[in-house]
Amino acid sequence: MLVYDCSEVINVLINEVSKLTKLTKKAIEYYTLQGLIAPSILANGYRDYSEKDVEFLNKVGILRKLDVSTEEIKAILNDETNSALDETNSALQAVSVRKELDFQRNAMKKAILQKLSSGKSYSEISTELQSIEKGKTITEKLLDAFPGYYGRFVCMHFSRFLNEPIQSETQQSAYETIISFLDSVPLMDMPKDLEDYLIEGTKHIGTEQITEMLEQTKKSMENPDAFLSNNKEMLEQYLSYKQSDEYKNSPACRLMKLMKKFNSKNGYNNVFIPAMKQLSNSYSEYYRQMEIANEKLLAQYPEIEKLSDQS
Repeated sequence: MLVYDCSEVINVLINEVSKLTKLTKKAIEYYTLQGLIAPSILANGYRDYSEKDVEFLNKVGILRKLDVSTEEIKAILNDETNSALDETNSALQAVSVRKELDFQRNAMKKAILQKLSSGKSYSEISTELQSIEKGKTITEKLLDAFPGYYGRFVCMHFSRFLNEPIQSETQQSAYETIISFLDSVPLMDMPKDLEDYLIEGTKHIGTEQITEMLEQTKKSMENPDAFLSNNKEMLEQYLSYKQSDEYKNSPACRLMKLMKKFNSKNGYNNVFIPAMKQLSNSYSEYYRQMEIANEKLLAQYPEIEKLSDQS
């Protein structure tokens, strides 16, 4: 009978896993130590890598090639384990948003490098660079403060307004107010059935779709008269539905009421939004256009205001 040294047997097992996953032995050992997989320990002290461990390692290998960090992978795999098969992995979606935001910031940094190469001084571009980093701080805190689809939407909505230079004490104060707000706002306490409804209704919506929705909203506000004229039938159908018992008893109505209550209770409307208007000139202009569009909409459909009060 052949007797193997413990280290030799472990090495053979790792060799098998390495072939199946196309990961190096060092990588497998590292991911094991990091807790991404937890092979069972046999009575003789040998590690026993299961089929599930191999499956997880294959996923780890793919995610690492996509530059997903070890900590992010832990959250993704944990979310996957704890979720039903047909549910969206919210941790993976959060990583997708962060990658999209990183892509946008890298494009801005590239533009700054081009300015430097064209003769601009370091002091001239330092303010722009600081704004990018501060914008990163706010968008990541947005994503942390408002998890799930709602957080992704809010984060993508505001990210394009957060990279402007801070040039006044008022803007600096507004920035500090936003950071303080996001650090103190509690997580939204959502009933399980509404959480399931939100996940089911948005699980196929990614960053591209969110960006497209925001762009369409922006276009509709730029010319509200044309929007109202071209979408009259759709708006009337929407109003009719909002007045129906079907809507009033629906999860969508309950979700809208919950979000309005959450935003009102935690200062989203009277702390965060005013601070955003002070921090970002472009957001202040966007908000002004939104108010004009709302006034025109209410002038043509005054019942919307009543419905809004009931939501």
